[in-house]
Amino acid sequence: MSETSITAQFGASVRSLRFRLGISQEELAERADLHRTYIAGIEAGGRNITLKNIDKLARALKVSTSDLLAAPGAAPLRPDDPRICVPPGQLVDILLVEDSADDVDLAIRALRVANIGNQIHVVRDGAAALSYLFRTDEYAQRSPIDCPQLVLLDLNLPKIGGLEVLRQIRADPRTRAMPVIMLTASERDQDIITARRLGADAYLVKPVGFHNLSDVTPKLSLQWTLLKPMVGQDM
Repeated sequence: MSETSITAQFGASVRSLRFRLGISQEELAERADLHRTYIAGIEAGGRNITLKNIDKLARALKVSTSDLLAAPGAAPLRPDDPRICVPPGQLVDILLVEDSADDVDLAIRALRVANIGNQIHVVRDGAAALSYLFRTDEYAQRSPIDCPQLVLLDLNLPKIGGLEVLRQIRADPRTRAMPVIMLTASERDQDIITARRLGADAYLVKPVGFHNLSDVTPKLSLQWTLLKPMVGQDM
């Protein structure tokens, strides 16, 4: 087995055991006396790890060192596992689907001005959005626990339009409850009515700025900058 495969499997084991305890990366880091970014790197499979830190992690995860090493990827998540897309203790991720580079920059700037510090993933067309959400094609290797909790979705997209993307999001049980905010060039756009009918939570008129973002946020029951809920808590 390659070194990359070993570190990836070890990271999956650490992540799975952390989920089982219902603790965040920050709490695991505190328990193990390690830095959170180091924990994140381990779980992403991109960090080599010393025996000393393996022992620290085993103690923090309440398992023996041999058990931690012997069961890579312990208790893997099934596609229908209710924990998918809601790993506890992490900031909610945002998927921004927008083909205009200028509008992407403005939207990200507005989110940052609003002190929304969540990780933002950007894709440029509808086909890429569906691939990202459902882990197909170029995103087939994306971890299911990295699923975004909010989608900012442009109405007019290349390849597959925003309304069709929304339709598929609402048709799939894995993403049906995912909040979706449509981005439109005009609030008189007839497609907004269709988007509402298909289940869009709200819409923003582009360019997205701090003020219109602030207007729409109180209308939604979204905790954009809060931690994802623990398994078993009401969502």
